[in-house]
Amino acid sequence: MSLRTTALAAVASLTVATLAIGAPLARRAEAQTAFQTAIFAGGCFWSEEKAFDDVQGVRSAVSGFVGGHTANPTYEQVVRGGTGHMEAVQVTFDPRVVSYRTLVDRYWRTIDPTDPNGQFCDQGPSYRSAVFATAAQRADAVASRDAAMRVLRKSFTTPVVGAQRFWPAGEEHQNYAKRHAASYQAYRIGCRRPERLRAIWGNAAVS
Repeated sequence: MSLRTTALAAVASLTVATLAIGAPLARRAEAQTAFQTAIFAGGCFWSEEKAFDDVQGVRSAVSGFVGGHTANPTYEQVVRGGTGHMEAVQVTFDPRVVSYRTLVDRYWRTIDPTDPNGQFCDQGPSYRSAVFATAAQRADAVASRDAAMRVLRKSFTTPVVGAQRFWPAGEEHQNYAKRHAASYQAYRIGCRRPERLRAIWGNAAVS
């Protein structure tokens, strides 16, 4: 049984009745404003969501799936394989407070961009990493990638690709690191994520 499956099983008896039902409405309301979105795939979406959740200027970070060919995929379908999706996070942000370039710069420090097959203990097609950039975002995303490669002096396998449809995951996966801190911490430590990120990025790592 994987670390993530164990973590999910530990909270399986909880219902989603306690979740804030207004969250989806709030996200739709934000879409009507000047906020922008960025989509990053970087292995475990619990970890990617956590990495952006408390950044100043970020309004929300939503776990979900991107890059596949099945509409409205479930977590079980994606993990089983065959849908083509990757776990990802959709970051809604205020560009007047934080720039897209700043978010991409941060993203690299949350992953191992030299691993083409997944991230840390999460390996397989659904855990691959990629930046999904709009036409307006692509130049910044590529410039950020080139700058990060110069820092590490290594070639990256994480690509910058065109923006694609993002599908939110179920509510049981949203804000997982905060709502189930003990289970997430067990997963994080078991995966040795902090140590492995520090080995790559030193003190600049975001874990």
